Amino acid sequence: MSYPEQVYWGEAGEVSARFRPADTPPELGERGVDAYDYLATTATTRGEFGLYHVEMRPRAGGPKTHFHKTISESFYILEGTVRLFDGERWVDARKGDFLHVPQGGLHAFRNDSDEHAEMLLLFTPGAPREEYFEQVGQLANATREEREAFFAKHDSYFVE
Repeated sequence: MSYPEQVYWGEAGEVSARFRPADTPPELGERGVDAYDYLATTATTRGEFGLYHVEMRPRAGGPKTHFHKTISESFYILEGTVRLFDGERWVDARKGDFLHVPQGGLHAFRNDSDEHAEMLLLFTPGAPREEYFEQVGQLANATREEREAFFAKHDSYFVE
């Protein structure tokens, strides 16, 4: 295995790092309830990955079993218990547990516990998931065709 193709062609490096303080308000939701922090978006990583900090209130539930055709998704549990489906079984994932789901891999997640939970979500390569997070909650009154178009646009294919 080798390193990826060269992306940076300069000789001296550049000032391009991006620091995000811990007290930055979440981009979506409310801290301590349900919140999404956009730690590194596809725009800021030049398409390499997207990294999101997710807070889930007790009994928040989560998406049903689905897969992605173009992106992988990884889960790293920071706090609480998140139920993860790896395509075959549900596991109660706790602090420090990790699940990687390659493209095409069936998966789901949910918070069924009576406690707050937090995790990191990593998508590779980067994809504009922010629009998905911000608009998925507005599908309650959408037609079947509108829902299917939304999910296809965001590379999310539900199987149940």
